[in-house]
Amino acid sequence: MKDPALTSSYRETRAVVDSTDTLVRALDKTRILAGVSKADLARRVDVRPEVVRRFFTAADANPTLATVLKLVDALGLHLELVTGLSTADDART
Repeated sequence: MKDPALTSSYRETRAVVDSTDTLVRALDKTRILAGVSKADLARRVDVRPEVVRRFFTAADANPTLATVLKLVDALGLHLELVTGLSTADDART
């Protein structure tokens, strides 16, 4: 890409997509290792089974923070915020 603004925007978007995918894959791995089915996880967070199924299988997953936090809690996990490079800073390098 020759346009610097377009290149920057693409990198920022790509970083968000990659981060979301990494989070979803980590939650799915934890779910599998814990022996929790998608249907059981859906019951634990009081949503329809297809919501959880789409969360883990949709190529364009864009979960809300509320959904992520419910799933994290239901799997006995917690989220931590760690100071580091922001997505925008990371995209510029």
